[in-house]
Order: sequence, then C-alpha cells, then structure tokens
Amino acid sequence: MTGFGAAQAAAKKKGAALRVEVRAVNHKFLQVKVRLPADLSFLESEIEELVRKRLERGAVQLNVFASGPSGVETVAIDHATAKNYRRELDKLARELSLAPDVSLDTLLGLPGVVGVGVDTGALKQREKEVIALVDQALDDLARMREVEGKALAKDLAKHAGEIQKLVAKIEKRMPDVVVAHRETLTRRVAELLGPGQTLQPNDLAREVALLADKLDVSEEIARLASHFDQLATLFKKDGPVGRQLDFLVQEIFRETNTIGSKCSDAPVAHAVVELKTLIERLREQVQNVE
Repeated sequence: MTGFGAAQAAAKKKGAALRVEVRAVNHKFLQVKVRLPADLSFLESEIEELVRKRLERGAVQLNVFASGPSGVETVAIDHATAKNYRRELDKLARELSLAPDVSLDTLLGLPGVVGVGVDTGALKQREKEVIALVDQALDDLARMREVEGKALAKDLAKHAGEIQKLVAKIEKRMPDVVVAHRETLTRRVAELLGPGQTLQPNDLAREVALLADKLDVSEEIARLASHFDQLATLFKKDGPVGRQLDFLVQEIFRETNTIGSKCSDAPVAHAVVELKTLIERLREQVQNVE
C-alpha cells in the first residue's frame, strides 16, 4: 500500500528546525530505509524498530531533515591541558631568563585546550523531539493508507464476488456433466459390444457411480464457500490482514486447480480458466494489502 506522512517542528532558541517525511510504496514484505543527519545517526536502529512495529508491508523510506545548528554542541575547555601548557611555558621562560608572558588567548590557541563537547540535556531533548515527529509522521501515513485500504477492500470484494459467481456456475453445471458423461459412456460401451449385445444395467449403474464419484467436486466447492466467507470477514476487519488474505487466495487457487483437473467438461474448463485469471488479479492486489 502507498502513502505519505510528514511532521515538523520549528527551530527553537537552541536547536534546528526538524522535519520528518515517510513514504511507503507497494511491496510484498516490509523494507525500511532511514536517513538521518550525521549527529542523529545513532537513532537509526530505534527509528527502524518503531516503523516495524507500526507497519507490516511496504517499501518504506523515512527521512529526517534538520535546518541550522543542532544546539547540542558546547565548547569544552581542557583545564588540565591548559595548566600543563602554562607550567611548561613558565619553566621554559625561567630556563631562558625570560619574563613569563603567556596570555589567555595564547593558551586557548594551543592544541587540545579547546574542544567540542555535547550538551547531554539538549541531546536528550532533541532525541525526544525526533521520535515524537516520527510517530506523528507515521500516524499521518497510516491515515492515508487507511483511506486507500477502504477503497481497495471494495475492489477486492468486487473481484471475490465475480469469482463466487463463476464457482456457482460450475456447481450448477456439474449434474449436467455427470449426465453427459453417462451418455458418452453408454454410447461407447454399445459401440464396443457391437449389435445385439448389451451391458447389464447394474454394471452400467456401477460404472456411472464410479464416474460420478470421480467427477464430484462438492468438497472443493464447499471449501471455496468457506474461503469466501473468511475473505468477507477479513475485508471488514481492522488491523493487518494482508498475510491472511494472501493465504486464502492461494487456497482458492488450489481448490480451483483441483476442480479443473477433475472435470474435463468444456464449459467447466472455460470457467476454470476465467476463474484463474480473476484469482491471479486478486492475488496481485492482496500482496499489497497491509
């Protein structure tokens, strides 16, 4: 299922403006890609896990954008290093009989004295903001996918209804199939026996009974009816149902194959071909359902 969601937060006194965008397109399984600013890269696994808890299927791309400084960096002065520099410079000045003349600017310019630190409090707050925005963007995505899901459910129900009509057509045809095969069997036996010879009625009845049993697809049709009932229930169910629908459609296809292999009647064979076409269309749609 496809969809788009976004959420944003304006820049604060300390910290950049943030925006989260999440896109999802159809995919049989769930694939998640997360792109973050360098200073937030440590959140990748947490955000991916959050997406996986919310979604079942789809190729999902989640991007976090930041404009401006993050506000979590601080200036860190290494006092011990500065003191060591001053002590060594004073020592050198005495050895060279020079007056110690070391300014604060000089010390701050020496390697290792001034560095960049992290304001842990600001970083924690920034993490919370990003996670909250991801949640909002996923909510936005879910609302869009829900609208698409309702429309898709109607379309799936329509295709399922067409399949049911064909199954009913096959069921109605089956008594005629048995009669036609009986007539064919009777004619062929008469041709084989030749003029003046007849097959005993009991023997013919036994062969017809065996033939009817071989052609019987009532079990397959009953299972198909059960599958259609389950489909109708899932179409109205809230929450992820894609994998259940996928399984049911596979079972419908399997029962249809069995019917086709059991019955060589031309009208039934044509109906089975049409059934397979509709089921394949249904299968393709179902693979995109959440």
